[in-house]
Amino acid sequence: MVLSGVPLLTVVTFAPLVGALLIALVPRQREGLIRWLALTAAVVAFVASLALLVDFRPDIAGFQAVEEVGWIPAFGIEYKLGLDGISLVLVILTTTLSAISILASFGPIKSRMKEYLISFLILEVGLIGVFLALDLFLFYIFWEIVLVPMYLIIGIWGGTNRIYATLKFVLYTLVGSLLMLVAILATAFSFQAATGSWAGAFDFEQLRTFGFDPGLQFLAFGAFFLAFAIKVPMFPLHTWLPDAHVEAPTAGSVILAAVMLKLGAYGFIRFALPLFPQAAQEWAPAIIVLSLIAIIYGAIVALVQPDLKKLVAYSSVSHMGFVTLGIFIFQEQGLQGAILQMVNHGVITGALFLLVGVIYERTHDRAIAKMGGLAAPTPVYAAIFGFFMLASLGLPGMSGFVGEFLVLLGTFDVSPIAAAIATFVIILSAAYLMWMFQRVVFGELSDFLRGLGHHLTDMTPRELLTVTPLVGLTLALGVAPGLVLDLIAMPVTEVLARVAAPLVGAAGP
Repeated sequence: MVLSGVPLLTVVTFAPLVGALLIALVPRQREGLIRWLALTAAVVAFVASLALLVDFRPDIAGFQAVEEVGWIPAFGIEYKLGLDGISLVLVILTTTLSAISILASFGPIKSRMKEYLISFLILEVGLIGVFLALDLFLFYIFWEIVLVPMYLIIGIWGGTNRIYATLKFVLYTLVGSLLMLVAILATAFSFQAATGSWAGAFDFEQLRTFGFDPGLQFLAFGAFFLAFAIKVPMFPLHTWLPDAHVEAPTAGSVILAAVMLKLGAYGFIRFALPLFPQAAQEWAPAIIVLSLIAIIYGAIVALVQPDLKKLVAYSSVSHMGFVTLGIFIFQEQGLQGAILQMVNHGVITGALFLLVGVIYERTHDRAIAKMGGLAAPTPVYAAIFGFFMLASLGLPGMSGFVGEFLVLLGTFDVSPIAAAIATFVIILSAAYLMWMFQRVVFGELSDFLRGLGHHLTDMTPRELLTVTPLVGLTLALGVAPGLVLDLIAMPVTEVLARVAAPLVGAAGP
């Protein structure tokens, strides 16, 4: 998409990198300038992502605004970015949450502000690149770029057990990523062997019309599945997530939950299903079972968590189970609901982590047992926390309801039993969220909080500014989900059409 001669996809992707380079030239003592340079770069990326909406045509099939430049011609590798409705909504989610996260970091981050914000901006580059890359080699590079800054953000600015959490995070994700790289190379070699040319061997648009051998499909899908399932994360590959969330700084937890978990689900929809449709059908029953286990397990474990951050982290395991369930039932309403739930989860859970960070800044503690009675000294905080608690449990009129409803509707069409199991878990969600809220907000002010005295203050204007846009998005997407559903309708139809009629054994148009 070129607006007035400007390649917008490249601008959106690399605006944060320009900001990071400028910050690198600024003396670390000038923290005020560093903060505003980082926020400006993030806001530029956000505005550019909104500009993508200007010429976007949701009624047109295929990718729009494709930017393509030869990179390594000997192997057919290109710098190729493209956009469809799914990419668009996730890019806007990323730029929105990145700007909010940087603003939220202005207070809590006390040391090495320069390095922190450079890491955060490079992280944003990787996240946006994953959602826009149409060359598998380029996609892999962006996928790996995400790993390094998140490792630094948790490992340097995290909690007391941060080294263990970062090593666990890196080892899990690196193993899956390396297997995915092997699968990418295997598909490229298979394409080259069949066509006699490297041209298009990494081009997603060409590869998705090529019928790979069933055996290769099965193994390659397994490798892609492992990489994406770790990132979602799916049960039983989820154990890195609670540790990473607990040790990460507040903004790190926000971007991890709101955007990074979506990389895996996006990878399934964008790459795994269209490239390996026959294998996707073979793997689907097992993935549906794992999704149902994740939905139940995440809710039950969240119910007994003593730590606010861990409770929200395990709720993410449960909510993302709805996403993978909606993807692999191969039903239009289910897949639309899964994508909408990805956006909703990003907004709502991102806000919940911001709110946990607000109270942690005042108490330096996240133990639910030590809280109690926050409604009296912090009424604004309590009201906003209650709003997002209700949104997370799926109250009608808020965005959390529509995505889960569509997933359940699609699942019921395929398997009433699976739909009944998933529906039951919504009751558990209400139980752990409302019980947590009741213990933290209502009742007499706890002795622990009373001992904080004047330090226990309500939300500051900066903190309110970080959550206000998320309140608006939660209401807007709850009342008018068509804002997202209209954009993703065409690509959803395309993905399901390829899964329903897989090409096997020969290149096809």
